[in-house]
Amino acid sequence: MIALAMTVGMAALAVAESEIVKIDVYPESAELLTSRDQQNFVVRATRADDVTIDVTSEAKWSVGDEKIVKLQGTTLLPAADGETKLTIEYSGFKSEVPVKVEQAGAERAVSFKQDVMPVFMRSGCNTGSCHGAARGKDGFRLSLFGFDPNGDYDRVTRELAARRINLAVPEASLLMEKAIGSVPHTGGKLFDQDSEYYSTLLRWLETGAQRDASEPPLCEKIEIYPPKAVLEGEGAKQQFIVKGFYADGTTRDITDLAVFLTSNDNSVPVGKDGMAVAANRGEAFVMARFDTHTVGSQVIVLPKDLNYEKPAIEGNYIDKLVGAKLHKLRITPSGLCTDEEYLRRVTIDITGQLPSEEEYAEFMADQSADKRVKLVDRLLERKEFAEIWAMKWAQLLMIKSENNRVSYKSAFLYNSWLQEKIANGVPLDEMVREMLGATGGTFSNPPTNFYEIERDTLKTAENVAQVFMGIRTQCAQCHNHPFDRWTMDDYYSFAAFFAQVGRKNAEDERERIIYDRRGGDVRHLVDNRVMAPKFLGGEQPDLKGRDRREVLADWLTSPENPFFATNTANRIWDHFFGVGVIDPVDDIRVSNPASNPELLEALSAKLIEYKYDFKKLVRDICASHAYQRSTLPNELNKTDTKNFAYSQVRRIPAEQLLDCISQSTETKDKFKGLPLGARAVQIADGKTSTYFLTTFGRAERATVCACEAKTSPTLSQALHMLNGDATQGKISQGKLVSTWLKEDKLTPDQVMEQIYVRCLSRKPTEEEKTRLLAVIDQDENKQQALEDIFWAVLNSREFLFNH
Repeated sequence: MIALAMTVGMAALAVAESEIVKIDVYPESAELLTSRDQQNFVVRATRADDVTIDVTSEAKWSVGDEKIVKLQGTTLLPAADGETKLTIEYSGFKSEVPVKVEQAGAERAVSFKQDVMPVFMRSGCNTGSCHGAARGKDGFRLSLFGFDPNGDYDRVTRELAARRINLAVPEASLLMEKAIGSVPHTGGKLFDQDSEYYSTLLRWLETGAQRDASEPPLCEKIEIYPPKAVLEGEGAKQQFIVKGFYADGTTRDITDLAVFLTSNDNSVPVGKDGMAVAANRGEAFVMARFDTHTVGSQVIVLPKDLNYEKPAIEGNYIDKLVGAKLHKLRITPSGLCTDEEYLRRVTIDITGQLPSEEEYAEFMADQSADKRVKLVDRLLERKEFAEIWAMKWAQLLMIKSENNRVSYKSAFLYNSWLQEKIANGVPLDEMVREMLGATGGTFSNPPTNFYEIERDTLKTAENVAQVFMGIRTQCAQCHNHPFDRWTMDDYYSFAAFFAQVGRKNAEDERERIIYDRRGGDVRHLVDNRVMAPKFLGGEQPDLKGRDRREVLADWLTSPENPFFATNTANRIWDHFFGVGVIDPVDDIRVSNPASNPELLEALSAKLIEYKYDFKKLVRDICASHAYQRSTLPNELNKTDTKNFAYSQVRRIPAEQLLDCISQSTETKDKFKGLPLGARAVQIADGKTSTYFLTTFGRAERATVCACEAKTSPTLSQALHMLNGDATQGKISQGKLVSTWLKEDKLTPDQVMEQIYVRCLSRKPTEEEKTRLLAVIDQDENKQQALEDIFWAVLNSREFLFNH
């Protein structure tokens, strides 16, 4: 009877979850201008379990006034000027869409920029693999992704006169014949003769292939519908449509002109028409590109009849958002790590050091429920926290001495300034404003070294965008960014903020003076225009009487700039999880979306709420269950690598690893400019290194890329640990084993426990004790046997990795 009741209950739950709870119609309004306009729609039903279904073809459609619009399938066409409503009904739900028609009898003239250029992009003509290549293809060149429409017009209409275009017989134009495959074309057939693309090009040619008489309204943004989807079962489909919004206030259905892409063909392949088909379980972003705009929609694919039960979500706001995403993916997170694992993990992450034996004993003896939060609070007050983050910023800012450019003294002062700011709790936004607007001597005002380390105006702008906003603008120097919104105009207008940075010699030949020259411009690469400074993705500011850099710094760190807080929060998250919410952390773009947009938005909002006191955000992260999870995956999450279902095993970075080895062996290192016993994370000059640090991937500080600091294991690292002086040499130098045996009178098993606690923050298991004591008993030289155990522990993956 109990089994029967459970079966009935599960069946009832399944029925409840399969019930439709709402429908959404996209877009929510339609505006039709001229006789050729049309508007497609998508109707999406949502079940109680969040699974979405494309019911566009199953829904019942009707229009309020058929004299104003005609319904052709699921597409609206204009009939007469006026306003009416489109009504959609499905499964007891009803939705109404307001429709407005203007100039229904007029025919809009074909625009080269608005109509012909989009056909080139949609057909793939101006991609890098076709005519958009630097030298073109088969004697014909277009600008990559249409960054130079004026030049493209000249190349189409002026080159190979009467062949590429034939105004007397437009159908005989080479442009037309190659596109439909009636003559040999390396790119193959692009579209049919009865297609709208052919019609557009033909109408343009028939009206004289005119250049646009005036600048047509720009497409200011595009939207993709639906904004997200959860598909269940292989073969489930979702149609995507795209709408463009123009500067004159008009809108247009551009689904047939947009280029559709997917971030994961294995899970969600998408066709040229915007139809996505569910394949293997996983997640993808379906993207649409039009003109300079790219937008994306998150799509999750779930298998049918998945054996999954939603777990209870506990913890703070981070856990609620991580848990919500895992639920969408039907992934069960791993449990929490042990106290020993947490103690070692968080101590290394926050201070770059191992917990001492005293800290281990104190933490393990603490029985309070909030012991982990109290531990985080203690660690955040230590100076080592500031040293680690000063080192991380020093890597990004490329702090190092350079011959005849940056002296060792300048590098040291610059690094000390960073460390002092972080140690004193100066908010990050204030620190960045001081750095970007810095003037004076590189000795007397250390943040001025930012402009001495990199002197090239364009590179400086690129570095600012990448370090402080996580945006790589380099592509837009020569052409519009192929996978993001940034144009060449954006690139050179942003660079103009740094065109007036002046440099001159100081009395000390090692020092330089940075000042505002109040003169200097940046010119566009294509047409040599002088570019007025303009915020990246923002407006053109009033600069009258002000240092351009100060104006930029104010905007950069303000709420009006959506990138600064997002980038900073993402970098902080990456430090503690080994992977960013956006990864790589310095490649924020539409085509590289956040794995959990809601989480990243919340982290950014918290950072702003905390007034950029990032210690508070670190406390939130380290107190979350997401951070405290075990590194052991379960059956439902073992394939997940970016949704934080379990903790990632991470190799300890080079500087921190050397410090941990020195700490565990009680040995001292000597680095240039620092006293004996200084830690590797305290090294100010990026040019100062050791064989160990170089081998284990210390950042060279040659670029601002976060990828410079490497933590990937290599054969050289393994050989150095096995045979180099980093382990056996330090064990002999520290003489800890002999001290424990002779002075402290410890037994071999007590010494072994000391080694384990000191290096691994745990005691040896009974199995380990039994096996290792047997080895010790067989060796007459107990000290040597115990030093061998010490060496083995230092060479273990458990020591080298944070877990």
